Amino acid sequence: MRAIRRFTVRPMLPEPLAPLGDLALNLRWSWHPPTQDLFAAVDGELWEASGHDPVRLLGEVTAERLAELGSDQGFLARLGESADDLRDYLTSDRWYQAQGPDAPRQIAYFSPEFGISAVLPQYSGGLGILAGDHLKAASDLGVPLIGVGLLYRHGYFVQSLSREGWQQERYPIVDPQAMPLTLLREAGGTPARVSVALPGGRQLAAQIWVAQVGRAPLLLLDSGIEDNQPLERDVTDRLYGGGTEHRLLQEMLLGIGGVRALRVYSRITGATPPEVFHTNEGHAGFLGLERIREYVEGHGLDFDAALEITRAGTVFTTHTPVPAGIDRFTRELVEQHFTVWARTPVATSASWERGHDGSGAAAGSGSGDGGAVGAGIPIGQVLALGAEDYEGGDPGLFNMAVMGLRLGQRANGVSALHGEVSRGMFAGLWPGFDATELPVISVTNGVHAPTWVAREMSELEAGADGSGDPDDRLAGIVDAPGTWDVADQIPMAEIWSAKAKLRARLVEFSRARLRKAWLARGASEAELGWIDDALDPNVLTIGFARRVPSYKRLTLMLTDRERLKRLLLDPERPIQLVIAGKSHPADDGGKKLIQEIVWFADDPEVRHRIVFLPDYDMSLAHPLVTGCDVWLNNPLRPYEACGTSGMKAALNGGLNVSIRDGWWDEWFDGENGWAIPSADGVDDAYRRDELEATALYDLVENQVARRFYDRDAAGLPRRWLEMVRHTLKSLGPKVLASRMVGDYVRELYTPAAQSSRALNSSFDGARALAAWKRSVRDGWSGVRVDHVESTGAGDGAQLGGSAALRVFVSLGSLAPEDVDVQVLHGRVDDSDQLRDPTAVSLKQAEAYEAGRYRYEGEVHFDRTGPVGYTVRILPHHERLASPAELGLVAWPPSSPGFTNGDLR
Repeated sequence: MRAIRRFTVRPMLPEPLAPLGDLALNLRWSWHPPTQDLFAAVDGELWEASGHDPVRLLGEVTAERLAELGSDQGFLARLGESADDLRDYLTSDRWYQAQGPDAPRQIAYFSPEFGISAVLPQYSGGLGILAGDHLKAASDLGVPLIGVGLLYRHGYFVQSLSREGWQQERYPIVDPQAMPLTLLREAGGTPARVSVALPGGRQLAAQIWVAQVGRAPLLLLDSGIEDNQPLERDVTDRLYGGGTEHRLLQEMLLGIGGVRALRVYSRITGATPPEVFHTNEGHAGFLGLERIREYVEGHGLDFDAALEITRAGTVFTTHTPVPAGIDRFTRELVEQHFTVWARTPVATSASWERGHDGSGAAAGSGSGDGGAVGAGIPIGQVLALGAEDYEGGDPGLFNMAVMGLRLGQRANGVSALHGEVSRGMFAGLWPGFDATELPVISVTNGVHAPTWVAREMSELEAGADGSGDPDDRLAGIVDAPGTWDVADQIPMAEIWSAKAKLRARLVEFSRARLRKAWLARGASEAELGWIDDALDPNVLTIGFARRVPSYKRLTLMLTDRERLKRLLLDPERPIQLVIAGKSHPADDGGKKLIQEIVWFADDPEVRHRIVFLPDYDMSLAHPLVTGCDVWLNNPLRPYEACGTSGMKAALNGGLNVSIRDGWWDEWFDGENGWAIPSADGVDDAYRRDELEATALYDLVENQVARRFYDRDAAGLPRRWLEMVRHTLKSLGPKVLASRMVGDYVRELYTPAAQSSRALNSSFDGARALAAWKRSVRDGWSGVRVDHVESTGAGDGAQLGGSAALRVFVSLGSLAPEDVDVQVLHGRVDDSDQLRDPTAVSLKQAEAYEAGRYRYEGEVHFDRTGPVGYTVRILPHHERLASPAELGLVAWPPSSPGFTNGDLR
């Protein structure tokens, strides 16, 4: 019979063992080996059976065992040491505490998914794993950061295969009480709630679960409560599930409800309210609208002033290299839902009223126009924020990434190449500017080494540098890149021995997973004797695991199946492949790719050399990235935004074989792995795949395998191990999440906090900036370059000389302090296009009537060859984060010999 309700009863631990509960509820244990060892000491077999889940372990361990541990002085001493260590970790100063007063007092990090641990299945792939690593690294560095997401009662799906190799999905129930979560409660004990108004008088309410990720709390909103009607109750049922409206409701709850949850959390706990809000992809973009509404309703600002202060403190990160990957809703659907939201006042919390900047000062003091609660938000201005009102856009759609860029004064892509791709993809938002000038920078992703590096490797590295503390070393010292030079001190034999042990562990893990998968496909034990010999711990092992959209090209390796078979079965230099990956449940094309791989791997001729392991998750990823010798990545360039799995493999002594896309394009140096040649200029997709697959086969056969099997008299592949050492040295300091978070702090969070404070003290700065932008936009039609004169340019120009410029401009209703008149000079190509020009601001020399002015300056000849110049006028204000922020620029009339001067 089936229960009508499911819930989990948590154990009451004996008083001497009470610290075990605190350790279990702080997810730092997931990346702290000594705490994991402590839980293993409670009951080793149960620890393994629980999947290394301390909450489950403590719920299932017998009372007799707990009583025994409660009187075990040795265990109690270890428990006390672990509790003291956690207390010190949570309270001591770390890297961030030395950053000074300009750094943010609190940061809110919004993401639709978080991959913290396999015991908290609230992630689907790279975006969630990156978000989890971001929180962990922020915790290790002492960055004051609060995560905000949703709690999905069915998580992401569990993958299995049919007998025919077709992906099947199962959504098990996720019980929050059985996970390392606590329910946020009011002082009286009732669960704290937030709600969002919906059309038809409906309300979407949610309770708030808190996961403690080291020092960083993670708030997870859960709509699965009885306050909601069935439709609203299911909003947080599945990650990336449901139709368009379902997805919109999820994103409204994440953005709008998430901001309200932060206010409730600050009120209940006394936590400092965030002054910087980071939107990890467009899914959480509605947080900006809620913040605008807070300023309008709570402090009487008009929409434009509220927009400016919201933008100043918002950071937007895009992870999407293709327009198809962006959430877009019909304008009608957004208007239907946000008309209700805009007209429904929400009571502000006491912590918000004390001052959004966390200072305790009255946030609206001295403004003279506060208190206009319930004024409402113009729905037309809401819709304009996501409008694709640029060339090539669809005016009928509301674009979440476009809204994210308009609501965030600072934005970034997640690798150098992806930043370039993003600037090109969103160039329509800033017409008239070169892509290199658009306000989207790059912060390349990183991975949390304490989570992803095998103990065998971290202990080798820690022992070599004498630190004896692999956990702290791997957590990352942001400003000490030389830390990884220790790789040269590790004996090659020890590296090889560690990698052999990890490879053997991967083989055993893969066999167990493969057996389980075949039994699920309907096979009998009698058919599976061959699995005992599947994979070989002495064979070059290549890993390939990721989501399965078409651009990641899971089946590129199958382009020439006979050649792949020869590589797998080579009698002297064989390879073996361990493959994993999930396709989105609605993507039949991706499922077909998985089926093709499965069919090939089912072939008795090669099934001992290639395996597909279902249900790719963190528990599978760890043995795979630690145990493989080579990490393979062959996306269609440039559609991989970053890709971090290869980083994890590199930190474990794995070598990357990859298309130069994402992070590999940035950090491949010719010695830390191999680059697969890319046929970028070939338009025929089938021909391109054929060319790149052939290049991959050649690379593996003639370079990778040869180097792996080239052994010295001691049986060591010395040239291979030299590459491993170099990989650790060259990539170790770069691929860390601590480096990434440090970059965010310095390049985005701190500037955002400074901008926000400048506008937030009395709100006068926000009003003034909004008024200035209105005047500039209204008057820009009267701004133009009238005439340019130069002396010293032309055939007589010499290296080291200069040309004097006189630029005559009309500014209309604007004043000289509103603009920056610039000359741009540099090399020109055959079509007279400037390449990487240098911009120099000209000085106002004379004013004339009717808003006309003369500007003067010089261009210095610091290079030979074909060079040129042009001039332009930009808006100028000290509060602009980028010259392109307003998307306004005035160029000279485009006529030959006028835009560019000949400075040869």
